[in-house]
Amino acid sequence: MRVVGQNAVRQGDERGRVWAGRALLLGLAATATIASACAPGTLGSGSEAGPAPGQQPHLHAPEARALHSYATRLQSAYTARVAASVRWRLRRVPLTAPPPPARKPRITTRDGFEVDGHRNLNLPPVFTTVPTRHKVVFLTIDDGAEKDPEFLRMMRELRVPYTAFLSDYLIKEDYGYFRRMRANGVTLNNHTLHHPALRGLPYDRQKREICGMQEVMRERYGTRPTVFRPPFGSYDKTTLLVAKSCGIKYVPLWSEEVFVDHWDYREWDRDLHPGDIVLSHFRGREHWKGTMPDMIRRFLDKVTAKGYAVARLEDYL
Repeated sequence: MRVVGQNAVRQGDERGRVWAGRALLLGLAATATIASACAPGTLGSGSEAGPAPGQQPHLHAPEARALHSYATRLQSAYTARVAASVRWRLRRVPLTAPPPPARKPRITTRDGFEVDGHRNLNLPPVFTTVPTRHKVVFLTIDDGAEKDPEFLRMMRELRVPYTAFLSDYLIKEDYGYFRRMRANGVTLNNHTLHHPALRGLPYDRQKREICGMQEVMRERYGTRPTVFRPPFGSYDKTTLLVAKSCGIKYVPLWSEEVFVDHWDYREWDRDLHPGDIVLSHFRGREHWKGTMPDMIRRFLDKVTAKGYAVARLEDYL
């Protein structure tokens, strides 16, 4: 495997390097104006000269220092990401996602995924892709069986966003692991209490699974999620009616699934697309031929090679 080396800046996140470099140069240029911005003018009585007609005013010292500080932080963050990419043996430095959209995209149910009365009942949308023109994908990880501390460290050091969908019967042995995950900025969402295939189950049973998990999340993590993924992608009208009654607003499924040793695809072209939701699972050597970091390495190597960045799903909802 060819991994990132000292030439990683050239072969890795080119956009991040260019943005950081431009910001740093702008910050340095702004700093250079401080003296002239603060120098006494020639209008008499020691007053400062204003800008000439048609010219922009110089940045004052606080503005220049703030801009320079921002550029320095940007460059430092990129340098740290290069180092983390080396440490975790990635082929390239992961690309940097664009800022979250100021105006959120309109999320609708994918064609063929509707239930009877979906729109009239204002049921939560079921979707596999988020509308966006940017080359971003969203990583979602389900269940909670594996609790690998190296995975938490890897994702924290690489600053790669992801969303977790948790089932209580798998996380209750160590709620603290997912509390640490949440402290790292990860959103924890609902994946039912016991992970049943919900389609066809009675209303009361589905309500216990979905609304019951809402209460677990509130008690353990302080909030009731607004995002829910049905186990196995199995749902019906009852599922969505129950989910809505429990405060769920979105039901994301997935377009691709990544494992330690391969990818699976929903679409005929077996490729990534802007806004695709990628599924994986909290699994270790007991279930896979590898570890969570091995899966993340496969995921990041592919999406980066394809020119995609990883964005935070909740920023688009």
